[in-house]
Amino acid sequence: MAKKIVVIPGDGIGKEITDAAVTVLKKADEKFGLGLSYEYHDAGGTAYDKFGTPLPEETLAAAKASDGVLFGAVGGDKWDSVEPSLRPEKAILGLRKGLGLYANLRPVKVADALVSYSPLKPELVRGVDLVIVRELIGGIYFGDRCESEQHEGVERAWDLENYSVPEVERIARLAFETAKLRRGKVTSVDKSNVLATSRLWRRTVTKVAESYPDVTLDHLYVDNCAMQLAVKPAQFDVICTGNLFGDILSDEAAVIGGSIGLMPSASIGEATSLFEPIHGSAPDIAGKGIANPIGTILSAAMLLRYSLHEETAARAIEDACDKALADGWRTPDLWQEGFQKADTTAMTQAVVERV
Repeated sequence: MAKKIVVIPGDGIGKEITDAAVTVLKKADEKFGLGLSYEYHDAGGTAYDKFGTPLPEETLAAAKASDGVLFGAVGGDKWDSVEPSLRPEKAILGLRKGLGLYANLRPVKVADALVSYSPLKPELVRGVDLVIVRELIGGIYFGDRCESEQHEGVERAWDLENYSVPEVERIARLAFETAKLRRGKVTSVDKSNVLATSRLWRRTVTKVAESYPDVTLDHLYVDNCAMQLAVKPAQFDVICTGNLFGDILSDEAAVIGGSIGLMPSASIGEATSLFEPIHGSAPDIAGKGIANPIGTILSAAMLLRYSLHEETAARAIEDACDKALADGWRTPDLWQEGFQKADTTAMTQAVVERV
């Protein structure tokens, strides 16, 4: 039975990078007999221009019925004046809610060929291979809030942070299951010396750990974790944390590799999951054929791993990306004198040839 992938290119460079990823997926399908099929749908500003909404019901319904969603990027200056509720970015928020995407996985792996691109010293970067597991639909971003009120004669605003035990249990289990596929270590990040929600978080993660005796658990306060990512990032395997802390730490970790064009992500749902690069739609280079497709190609590899459980094919794609970079292929965002300059198509072909 064919495994259906819904492809949502979105805006800007979205079509170019998702086309590249599908090209690589087709090569992996040819090699490993995966039985993949593809269905394309609109979202973001492109969908707004066609249908008057950034997330058509047809797109959401197709995503729900799929085995995995490959997403490009949304947004651009063209839609800056659109009513806030209809802005392109509402598409990804709608997909998160509609698909119940409760966790975001951000892997950060620095290829040997790109160690020199990191802002950190080579001896700190070499060997970095970590995943941040971020809770995605709870915490302070989804709590009650007040934009403005008078309190004791002054204006104030507030946001409510809260987590329930089931929410923390669910994200903790995903972190431990992820660690079992890797090096068997989870670092839970909180601020339990100050926050009540963090104390519940720590108690709950510690309890879940009892069911995973083969995985090591340690705890860090978020400020210490932020520092450790800068001074000793290779110590981490799986970092598990809440929505706000995960948002900040994952962006910090993303720069370790030297280019956000290389970074994939997965948003995990109870049924269907969504996979996308972490960069934006880059409207300034859209249509020029120079976008770096690696982040999207690696997102497709994550789709194979987490949605279709095709570990061998996922690793083959990841290894092919590493080999292409090791052989000197570089898109303009990474190019330096002495390397092979590649446009999006050439970089994609370099990966395909190494799958």
